[in-house]
Amino acid sequence: MASHKPPPLFKHQGQTKKALKNAHRFFDQSEPGTGKTRVEVEDFAERRARGGKPAIVLATRSTMDSAWGDDFKKYAPDLKVAVAYANNREKAFASGADVYITNHDAVNWLAKQKAPFWKKFEGGTLVVDESTAFKHNTSMRSKNAAKIIKRFEWRRMMSGLADPNGILDLWHQYFLLDEGKRLGKSFFGFRSAVCTPQQVGPMPNMVKWVEKEGIANIVAALVKDITIKHLFEECVDIPPNHEYTRAVTLGTKHAKHYTEMAEDMVTMAKGQVLSAVNKAVLCIKLLQIASGAVYNSEETGYTRFDTDRYELVLDLVQECEHSVVFFQWEHQRDELVKEAERRGLNFAVYDGKTTDKERKAITEDFQKGAYDCIFAHPKSAAHGLTWVKGTRTIWASPSSNLEWYRQGLKRIYRIGQTQKTETITIIAAGTYDEVEWERLTGKCLRSDEFTQKLKEFLS
Repeated sequence: MASHKPPPLFKHQGQTKKALKNAHRFFDQSEPGTGKTRVEVEDFAERRARGGKPAIVLATRSTMDSAWGDDFKKYAPDLKVAVAYANNREKAFASGADVYITNHDAVNWLAKQKAPFWKKFEGGTLVVDESTAFKHNTSMRSKNAAKIIKRFEWRRMMSGLADPNGILDLWHQYFLLDEGKRLGKSFFGFRSAVCTPQQVGPMPNMVKWVEKEGIANIVAALVKDITIKHLFEECVDIPPNHEYTRAVTLGTKHAKHYTEMAEDMVTMAKGQVLSAVNKAVLCIKLLQIASGAVYNSEETGYTRFDTDRYELVLDLVQECEHSVVFFQWEHQRDELVKEAERRGLNFAVYDGKTTDKERKAITEDFQKGAYDCIFAHPKSAAHGLTWVKGTRTIWASPSSNLEWYRQGLKRIYRIGQTQKTETITIIAAGTYDEVEWERLTGKCLRSDEFTQKLKEFLS
């Protein structure tokens, strides 16, 4: 039987593949949905065929098999691939494969391996997908990544949104690539060069680092030689995605609870010096209350105030054939599930409790049309998955996590989509939801500035 020949690369994929061919260090910052994985697969397959050493791919748990494993089967079927989960890691890495796909946290295990383990990888390839997992240089995961990456001659970073919180997010990702050649060897030196400190509280450590005007232009110029960036709308001809918000009004009882708790929090905070962590906790509580619940304790769970938000979400789900709904907290998941069950809908839940086997099955079944909707947590499902059977993405509450938001909408709005799509965020009027949404849109503007400057240099 003749083997199935994959379709030709899109023009932008061909440009990336050409740039990768002789580049030992490279960062593909093309937007989600542009087909970055296939290009990396084919680039490595050609290098392996020329006698190159094996590769390790570090990816999110959700994409190890369903994205990377599948793409190796499609585009490099002659390569032996080992997918290494926590429960089979040693066996997988001893299998004599061409490429080893494992999750980000596996770097903590890899850093403990002795010299004999690394012999077959010396001078080989390391691909880090969703490289923002290593943006914090002080995390154990990032420190261990820095230890092992020196063993690889061919280093690849991939992220559809490399600077979700601003320009400082870039430093450690580029450091892993070039060991400080372009952005310096010190994070603190980089921070002082690109940001200005602003005192935001009475304590010496209460400082906010604000990006200097025009710094995006300078940083983009420094990294342009090892970076490529393709914008989704410029590369792929598919029907548009429409982003908008839908308001939900708190009922009388719910509004009373929200106002009382907000006032209590203000009273508690009055006269205190709040750390960034404490402020974040208060903000999350306000968002949770606005969403209709308050957490009591681990033993007693949460108290529900209202279900109007979840009824609206399910109304939106039932307006189209297939949807993806992102929730933030367990109570949102539980209330969405209850409402979906009450309406007799077919659905799946995709979060941290979903097993690897279930994750693959849910994606396959959704693409076959088996589910009306998937209820997903963005930490588990915002990256790399293809759910183009869906035409509507709904955020049950706003999130200021720009990476989750932009990646999340690209689960349905990506190569393979043939219909118009929508991204809807539910916001409770007159609550902290509105502040959270404004924070998100502000981050969008800052990230777009760096993207624009980078594109200008690469044009």
